[in-house]
Amino acid sequence: MRRPLHGIALHVAALAFAFATALGAALALEPGEMLKDSALEARARALTKTLRCMVCQNESIDDSNAPLARDLRVLVRERVAAGDSDAQVREFLVARYGEFILLEPRFGARTLLLWGVPVLVIVLGGLGVALAIRAKRPAPAPLSEEEQRRLAAILNENKKL
Repeated sequence: MRRPLHGIALHVAALAFAFATALGAALALEPGEMLKDSALEARARALTKTLRCMVCQNESIDDSNAPLARDLRVLVRERVAAGDSDAQVREFLVARYGEFILLEPRFGARTLLLWGVPVLVIVLGGLGVALAIRAKRPAPAPLSEEEQRRLAAILNENKKL
């Protein structure tokens, strides 16, 4: 039995849509934004992958199609081409947009709570589990007089050896 033509066309259209969606992030960088020096371009790409898009918020500016992300990619490339180090570019952007622009927050006084709470939750959770397990164990029954006599006899034999 042959499939109707419109069924095949629907599959092809769905595949094309999936392909275009998957390539959306790859096409975020426009050819006109790229630097001619491949080493500087590699540095700029590495930097833009660590910076948060202020519009998309959970996407790097390297992956985002937002106009602000494009402006930030251009700005990063301008700073890299001007001779700024990676740290200087990051500091410039943090001074302008705050720590939120960094996809991975730095460890410091302001972010201590952010880094410390997960560790604290894990430690307290482990302690709680350990205490719960210990509380559920029944207390050992005391030894009977016969068991105490046998234990004393065994201990006396070991002293003689």
